[in-house]
Amino acid sequence: MSGAYDLDRQGLAELLADQPSYRVAQVWRGLYRGLRRPGEMTDLPPGLRDRLEEALPPALSQLGSSVADGGDTRKWLWALADGARVETVLMHYRDRSTACVSSQAGCAMDCSFCATGQSGFSRQLSSGEIVEQVVAASRESREAGRRLTNVVFMGMGEPLANYDRVWSAVTRIHGELGLSARHLTISTVGIAPGVRRLAGEALPVNLAVSLHAASDELRDRLVPINRRYPLGTLLSACRHYLAAKGRRLSFEWALIDGVNDTADDADALAGIARQLGAHVNLIPLNPTPGYPRIGSPPSVVSSFAGRLRATGVNVTLRRNRGTDIDAACGQLASRVASGRAGPDQLAPDPTAPGRAGPGPTAG
Repeated sequence: MSGAYDLDRQGLAELLADQPSYRVAQVWRGLYRGLRRPGEMTDLPPGLRDRLEEALPPALSQLGSSVADGGDTRKWLWALADGARVETVLMHYRDRSTACVSSQAGCAMDCSFCATGQSGFSRQLSSGEIVEQVVAASRESREAGRRLTNVVFMGMGEPLANYDRVWSAVTRIHGELGLSARHLTISTVGIAPGVRRLAGEALPVNLAVSLHAASDELRDRLVPINRRYPLGTLLSACRHYLAAKGRRLSFEWALIDGVNDTADDADALAGIARQLGAHVNLIPLNPTPGYPRIGSPPSVVSSFAGRLRATGVNVTLRRNRGTDIDAACGQLASRVASGRAGPDQLAPDPTAPGRAGPGPTAG
């Protein structure tokens, strides 16, 4: 059974074939501009509301949510119809509100330091399951008197390994939810063909590459997909993207104590970033039970950033947000699955049972 956000407009028209034609636009507007469930659309007859509620159930069922940073960070743990679990994070900043969404249940990339990679791969998310995460974050933002301004595909999963559904969600988020393409960011650990394909799309979304290492030897260990698409291949695809889109590229770098935080690492990263005019986002690794290393200490982070800046590289130090609520991708789901937390420890929102509603911490 499809959720409301898996239907395109034609599919909704077929569902409402026995209704006046204006009902299609009315329901579509309620879903995307009103951010309402069918049962909340009081401009519809009660019988039709009930029928649509039954025909279009939420794709996401809220298992729980947690709040940190004085209410500025919220993380949801969702159950999908088949029992798979995914996470969404909403982060409020002074000048923006950003949703970090998942594109897969689990992940097959097997990055050694990532909680999602440690949990394995379950399945691809549908475009509707992705869009519904954005709707949930938009609703929450609206209730807080804010407006969702940015969406980053930096949650569970590798977006470019679920390309068609992710791009379908991007076009719906842009066209129907009204977010600018320049406020949408797709992250990848290095699926070079996907980067090249992205370069041919009409919308100029942002591209963030989770680099984490500037040599094939180290990257092979940290990000195994590098063995298939080594740095030379990946960086060639990034140059192609830049030539096609003219959008600034970002490199994500999780600083791991004693692994990728040396002066030599900084110099190698600087050489790559300068070639591509890339911005570098640095963040200390969030610890995960399945990986023995910890994030680099503040003094090392500061030194690493300073070395990059000294060579002319633009750098942002991203602070860990929501560490106490396992806000990095995959951490909350893995904590619940391991029995280290139950839904009662996730501060479920009793007002919204089952309601569906840059990036978060690394790891």
